[in-house]
Amino acid sequence: MTSQTVSGGAATIYVPLWKVRLNLFLKSLQTNWALFAENPIGLIGLGVIIFFGLFALAHPILMSTVWDPKVYDPIQGFDLEIAFHPAPPSARHLLGTDPLGRDVLSQLMYSTRWEFVLGILSAVVTVVIATTIGAVSAYYGGVIDTLFMRLADLVIMVPTLPILIVLSALTEVGMLQLALVIGVLSGFGGTPIVIKSQALTIKVKPFIEAARIAGGGDFHIIFKHMVPNLLPISLLYMMFIVTGAIFSEAVLSFFGLTTIRMSWGIMINTTQLFGYLLRFDTWWLLIPASLAITTMCAAFYLVGRALDEVVNPRLRRR
Repeated sequence: MTSQTVSGGAATIYVPLWKVRLNLFLKSLQTNWALFAENPIGLIGLGVIIFFGLFALAHPILMSTVWDPKVYDPIQGFDLEIAFHPAPPSARHLLGTDPLGRDVLSQLMYSTRWEFVLGILSAVVTVVIATTIGAVSAYYGGVIDTLFMRLADLVIMVPTLPILIVLSALTEVGMLQLALVIGVLSGFGGTPIVIKSQALTIKVKPFIEAARIAGGGDFHIIFKHMVPNLLPISLLYMMFIVTGAIFSEAVLSFFGLTTIRMSWGIMINTTQLFGYLLRFDTWWLLIPASLAITTMCAAFYLVGRALDEVVNPRLRRR
């Protein structure tokens, strides 16, 4: 079916199906945004995320137009005009320099883009795996459901951070590898259990039975009817996965267990290696990166809590 017929008096209007679906999607988006906007913590979190996004986008612009790469490069930069490093904040370096003479603000801005990449990639991998497992388990049940759920229980029993620490000791872990590992562990962990419970309620809906009667196969029913209806709750859990991924990277980088060249965790690790971690007179080495980690994690958490009220009708105010 490629169009929908609308009768109006003697005339019959044929509306393309994609227009009908687009109108329904836009109407649903408008309704959900209205529900989301009612929660101030969600708007605050979204505002902070947008700020970090602009913060990350500004770095390459500054490097190509204002900053000298020899001085402000976040990894290899060095300011020869300053005699001693780390140097405190000044007009030349708004957040000072680190013990290696690199600009702290440039490091902070450069690291922001990779924190976004890490968090979003981990979340996407988690959602793809968890949504598929949850839908398949709910649809088939039986041995398949038991196998996936026991695997999820096993992953939940072992904390993610110790697994990452052991993995980092065995092999080199960069940003991409870390994102994939976190995504896989989360995708086979507790997330598919929650998604499966939602999929069970979708499985008994009339449109699923109608699709089965119409001759739809298992693959068609799962990925054309069940998975799209699971995406709202999957989006909710994406927010929490981003928070966990950023926190995990910060911990691993702080202990020097990754091969990442620059991140917020690496900034704190450098501070610790040179003995400035607990010194209040060099606060600019610790506070900016620590505050960035805390603020971004909190922002995604607040957005997740606000989305929970949109996805879960029991939590809605109206």
